[in-house]
Amino acid sequence: MLKNPASKYRAFAPVRLRDRAWPDAVVTRAPIWLSTDLRDGNQALVEPMDMARKLRMYDMLLRIGFKQIEVGFPAASQIEYDFLRKLIDEKRIPDDVAIQVMTPAREELIARTIEALRGAPRAIVHVYNAVAPAWREVVFGMTVPQVMELVARSIAQVRRLTEAQPGTEWTLQYSPETFSSAELEVSAQACETAIDAWGAGRPIILNLPTTVENATPNVFADQIEWMSRRLGGRPGVVLSVHPHNDRGTGTAAAELALMAGAQRVEGCLFGNGERTGNLDLVNVALNLYTQGVSPGLDFSDIDAVRAEVEQCNQLPVSPRHPYVGDLVYTSFSGSHQDAIKKAFAARKEGDVWSIPYLPIDPKDLGRSYEAVIRVNSQSGKGGIAYLLEHEYGLELPRRLQIEFSQIVQREMDLEGKELTAQAIHAIFERSYRPLGNPVQDMAITTQGDVVRVSATWAGQAIAGEGNGPVDALAQAICNATGRRVRVLDYHEHAIGSGADARAVAYVELRVDDERTLFGVGMHHDITCAALSALAGGVARAGLLPASQYEVAAA
Repeated sequence: MLKNPASKYRAFAPVRLRDRAWPDAVVTRAPIWLSTDLRDGNQALVEPMDMARKLRMYDMLLRIGFKQIEVGFPAASQIEYDFLRKLIDEKRIPDDVAIQVMTPAREELIARTIEALRGAPRAIVHVYNAVAPAWREVVFGMTVPQVMELVARSIAQVRRLTEAQPGTEWTLQYSPETFSSAELEVSAQACETAIDAWGAGRPIILNLPTTVENATPNVFADQIEWMSRRLGGRPGVVLSVHPHNDRGTGTAAAELALMAGAQRVEGCLFGNGERTGNLDLVNVALNLYTQGVSPGLDFSDIDAVRAEVEQCNQLPVSPRHPYVGDLVYTSFSGSHQDAIKKAFAARKEGDVWSIPYLPIDPKDLGRSYEAVIRVNSQSGKGGIAYLLEHEYGLELPRRLQIEFSQIVQREMDLEGKELTAQAIHAIFERSYRPLGNPVQDMAITTQGDVVRVSATWAGQAIAGEGNGPVDALAQAICNATGRRVRVLDYHEHAIGSGADARAVAYVELRVDDERTLFGVGMHHDITCAALSALAGGVARAGLLPASQYEVAAA
């Protein structure tokens, strides 16, 4: 074993840029955003998305407002090819959106990629090859002239094939992969070769990645300013960056790169991606927001975005994740809580946002102030959740733990004494599971992917359709009440085993885009448990009789 393991590493050489201008720059407008959740994010998943999850992610990216979306690697697998064709053939690409696809600089893969795009209204063809010494010399055994010949030959092929499809509005994206580890002169030469082969003045994105972070963010900013001086300002050229997060500085690298001349950023929602992840686009966008710069992306219901991302990626978002985690607006320290309360009391409508410990107004992201102001009411949620799980088998989702702990705290304030596990369970039953079944005579039918529900509810016939029984019942209640009810998240588990097993379902609802709350259902049948949970949440919102709401088995 080495006595000093650090001796086998070498510091990354600084960029000799004595008159650098980026430290004095101020970002005053949002960059062009490119989501690569469906490509770079998807390839990093233990279980890559199926077609349904891909479509859910794509539709959400459109709702958020992305105008450039990397939808896949069509030459890599049949599902990637089929998904791209589905978007094109079913005309799912809006007029103001460009899809992007990726291909390595290999002749047969370029040909299949361009063919997969046939009929697309607008397309960005993303071609890449590695240029850094360790890759070109060790991995591929190539000299610098051979690398340049590969770039020229590959881009010429892209030009020839795209010119044969004049009905599409084409943009080339060229990435000198491993840019951050390469010699700047080699990267610049590769980009200039791509420009020449594509045709000067034609639209081209030069995408400069930190394929693997290997230096501090200021070094990356120097690299970007150096490239901007060499290549920026040319007709049709857009400078883009694609930071990774190996050193935990992806966000800083992107922000300094924008100061240094980058016009476009690539990344994923909440930083999903290979190894430690890609750049977190939400983080950069909301950092801009806190500086008075509109990002042009809609995160006004950030919890719904997180729930969809978690479902599509099958990965949780950390409770400490910037802007979106369950705990990021909660202060457990008494002095922090006191400062927040005083600042809220002093704040007047229209004041510039300046609240201690809260860099952004939670309401701008669809959150409430309740968790912020009543910090002490949440301090015991872990113990409450522990007792319910270990004494009664109830595995409350984290956000339900927070909601229920506030109910328990109010009870404790009234009683002025400690509550036992039995007393806490009684409060839970009283709060979430009164007996009865106002939803009667339920019928569930399916036709293709559409589920239809009809029932009698409090003496009134209701009907709705959706992508599942819960969604369909929610729509039926919306139709009957004229109120908007959305399912944000869903959890389920079993209690017991064998003939005595019961299913428990937890449904998180958003009512009228104003109030978020949970419903809980328990039944031997999982579908009935889920529908009971939905009815329970609606009852707690005041849309059903509050004394009874369990769903009878069909």
